[in-house]
Amino acid sequence: MRMNTTGMTSFFGKITVAAAGLLFTNSTLKAQLKQDYPIKPVAFTQVRVNDLFWAPKIKTNASVTIPYTLDQCRKTGRIDNFLRAAGKLPGDKLTEYTFDDTDLYKIIEGASYGLQMQPNPGLEKYLDTLIAIIGDAQEQDGYLYTFRTVKAAKPHEWMGSRRWEKEEDLSHELYNAGHLFEAAVAHYQATGKKTLLNIAIKNADLLVRVFGWGKEEKYPGHQIVETGLTRLYRVTGNKAYLDLAKFFLDVRGPGSEYSSEYNQAYKKVTDQHEAVGHAVRATYMYTGMADVAALTGDRQYLKAIDDIWEDVVNRKLYITGGIGATGAGEAFGAAYELPNMSAYAETCAAIANVYWNNRMFLLHGDAKYIDVLERTLYNGLLSGVSLSGDRFFYPNPLASMGQHQRSAWFGCACCISNMTRFLPSMPGYVYAQKDNDVYVNLFVGDSATIQLKAGKVNIVQQTMYPWNGKDDITIRPAKPMTFSLRIRIPGWAQNRPVPGNLYFEDDSATVNIPVLLNGAPVTYTMDKGYAVITRTWKANDKITVDFPMPVKKVMAAAPVKDDQYRFALERGPMMFCLEGPDNKEATVQNIVVDKQAAVRTVFQPDLLNGVMTLQMQGTAASRQLHSDSLLTSHQTVTAIPYYAWANRGPSEMTVWIPFEASVAKPKPAPTIASKSKVSASIKNKRMYLALNDQYEPKDSKDNSALYLHWWPAKGSKEWVQYDFDSSYTVHAAKVYWYDDGPFGGCRVPAAWKIYYRQGDNWVPVKNTTPYPTEKDKYNLVSFEPVTTTALKLEVQQPVENASGIHEWIVE
Repeated sequence: MRMNTTGMTSFFGKITVAAAGLLFTNSTLKAQLKQDYPIKPVAFTQVRVNDLFWAPKIKTNASVTIPYTLDQCRKTGRIDNFLRAAGKLPGDKLTEYTFDDTDLYKIIEGASYGLQMQPNPGLEKYLDTLIAIIGDAQEQDGYLYTFRTVKAAKPHEWMGSRRWEKEEDLSHELYNAGHLFEAAVAHYQATGKKTLLNIAIKNADLLVRVFGWGKEEKYPGHQIVETGLTRLYRVTGNKAYLDLAKFFLDVRGPGSEYSSEYNQAYKKVTDQHEAVGHAVRATYMYTGMADVAALTGDRQYLKAIDDIWEDVVNRKLYITGGIGATGAGEAFGAAYELPNMSAYAETCAAIANVYWNNRMFLLHGDAKYIDVLERTLYNGLLSGVSLSGDRFFYPNPLASMGQHQRSAWFGCACCISNMTRFLPSMPGYVYAQKDNDVYVNLFVGDSATIQLKAGKVNIVQQTMYPWNGKDDITIRPAKPMTFSLRIRIPGWAQNRPVPGNLYFEDDSATVNIPVLLNGAPVTYTMDKGYAVITRTWKANDKITVDFPMPVKKVMAAAPVKDDQYRFALERGPMMFCLEGPDNKEATVQNIVVDKQAAVRTVFQPDLLNGVMTLQMQGTAASRQLHSDSLLTSHQTVTAIPYYAWANRGPSEMTVWIPFEASVAKPKPAPTIASKSKVSASIKNKRMYLALNDQYEPKDSKDNSALYLHWWPAKGSKEWVQYDFDSSYTVHAAKVYWYDDGPFGGCRVPAAWKIYYRQGDNWVPVKNTTPYPTEKDKYNLVSFEPVTTTALKLEVQQPVENASGIHEWIVE
């Protein structure tokens, strides 16, 4: 494979990577770029994390997650895609999605990061084998897209009849290329080998030949190729890659049949000032805009992403740092639309949010961006992977009735492979530098080596963060030298949960954080959220900062209707939640805690790999049969860190805790339905909970809790069944239909019927009223009483739609 060297500097010397894909050599940028971010991240290879929080998680990623996900790629046929494209495996069977190739790229990227931190000859050899397979699948001109190269008898409907035809829609050809570029750069600087880099350059050169003004003028349907191209530009110096990244941003806009808010093509990117559409696509694009702005000096990009950032933090950010309120389009919702149980908050979106906020910090040097990054990192991102490293969340809701469980794999595995590549790069977010300024952004036990203009300095942090706010920062310059140490004073330490006005605490007074130098108070100045100490530093000078970590009760702004009369528990950078296993009767939706209730912190080393728990007094309400009065009991209420929930099986959970009884959900009284065993004509048993959870929907399209549906099946006859705990005489049934029209795929059924079990047979009940099919209400059918041990509800779905059920009550 011949490498195109047009516009490139020669490759020599070891190149290391910094956080979020910003490349530097140990001493100087190999490709001498004219301009870039004013602030540079300190490469994660220069930061050795050795604490008790992040170090074990990074180790689990290396020892469990990477081998596990590589094996899943083999088992699910993702490697076979490349073998078939290379003609080395017969047949044309491919995996489910046209972007499945990227899972292998991302896992190679994560594995390469791991190799930089700790050599692993066996893993390195296996990566060599995979890269050879990828190279064999590449076409002669550089095109690499297994779904087309295989020439399947029945081509995937997303890819179009020719190259790039459906790129603006769903082919994902450029999306695949973007992840290839990122993986190639990571592998090159981890091993010094150019095998994957050559493949990427050959593909990028094809893109340069094909796309551009006066050539193929199409934008990427799913953004990320923009950041992949800027990474290639940084390592090669080939300006054509930067120019193409800018073209892909500038060509995006109205005029295409696929232009919409969903893919951020409803306006030119520089005319966009609010976050809309698919949250991952959006934040990858904002990250790409920041990269291109830094590398070109384009101020219009900056104005746009500055405004969009303000929109997110003031209207569209979950308290966990999650983004993307709705599963409809995996998208940002309207302003203040932040439902909890149906929150999408995709893991990929959390990772992209970290990438974007890190870029914003590198542009502006303001701690507020790291405040959002930290909030996301410790909460809405970390929740995406189990403590064991082999179970995963795709959405990260803020409440559950037990329907949310971690999965071993997803058909669409983007979040799994994304988490695999992110975790090993986490140390690269701890520090940054500019000339003779060192930024301490995250508080993590580590040892880092940083090259300043004045010379080299070693910085060691010793801390039990995030469980304890004390951090000893030891400075060891190679020689006495003058520079500024900039220590971020987190917003949470100053009674500001996150930037903006979306969330607040009752006590909003400014807090003065004392900083000690060699045991004595030191005067510092505040600049953009940083405590700045400028002096001539000597070996073993020690800075001590101790952030108070009282438990805070955070509330949401009035327009966030889903969080009214509730608070969320915050301690340090962490959000906490109530989960069933820690609370009475495994129930938390019925709990009420007074706003003034005292909260006690208890560290439990044997719980969930060691976590801080919060304990307080509260009340819980339960309903009674045939009575409107509630039974109320007092109990100890326990909260755990949000990131650690759902590691003990399915259970109830909530982040936002009612302080007004009116918004709690009393535990329902046991009924025939709630005590029944559910079965149905669908395989997903998680949905079975919906039928008898006694959750009262707001309307037929309410997706704030669980519902059962048969989508994407249409026009078929389906069923659900209750097997009672004993024999009962029953005479009526009520059904609340799920209908998400006009935009969703579910409608009320064409017809339905109730059967009862008589011996070994199912017999239709003799209904005395019609079978109604109305939206937004319970549909009651009465029938002649029958004594039975089971009922079956048969549903005839509409010809063009599926149907669904919120609740089925038996009387």
